[in-house]
Amino acid sequence: VQQIQDSGGTARFCRVNVTDAHQVTQMVQKTLAAFGKLDILVNNAGIVDDARLVKMDLEQWQRVLDVNLKGVFLCAQAVARVMEKQENGGVILNASSVVALYGNFGQTNYVATKAGVIGMTKTWARELGRKGIRVNAVAPGFIQTDIVKSMPEKVLAMMQEKAALGRLGEPEDVANAYLFLASDEAKFITGAVLSVDGGLVI
Repeated sequence: VQQIQDSGGTARFCRVNVTDAHQVTQMVQKTLAAFGKLDILVNNAGIVDDARLVKMDLEQWQRVLDVNLKGVFLCAQAVARVMEKQENGGVILNASSVVALYGNFGQTNYVATKAGVIGMTKTWARELGRKGIRVNAVAPGFIQTDIVKSMPEKVLAMMQEKAALGRLGEPEDVANAYLFLASDEAKFITGAVLSVDGGLVI
């Protein structure tokens, strides 16, 4: 927020539990009060809680589904209700993952949510298109975030080797994908899943 303000922009911070419908509604209302309209939603709240299928308990399963799937649903629903009434519609962008396309060891809950996000993205694109609302998803591969950097070096080396570009992604690579999909340059793109994975899944 400070960086945006320092560069001459306007920004607000709002801490929200995306699994709580009331808090999500309040977030939307505060945004409208501050800016007057809603142009873009980036649905990127998410968590991991890994375990193999035979060891995963129901709490782990449900916790990840609540944030990564229910949270995406609640935010999109609240924002779409506003965007449908706007003359220029809007853009909804959902965070998926390449693991939704090929599965991942020990991540039954996480993979289920990210695959679910793809299904919801395509469904909402069909439902909301006539209202001028575009809905797309971004599916990052292994990006150099704190979580990825904490992974064993062996695993990181293997992922780099598998990627066609032979490296991990940078956070800016993902940000640029969102910027493109949110822009008018992508005004005829909806229901798409943009993989940002350096050619990990081809």
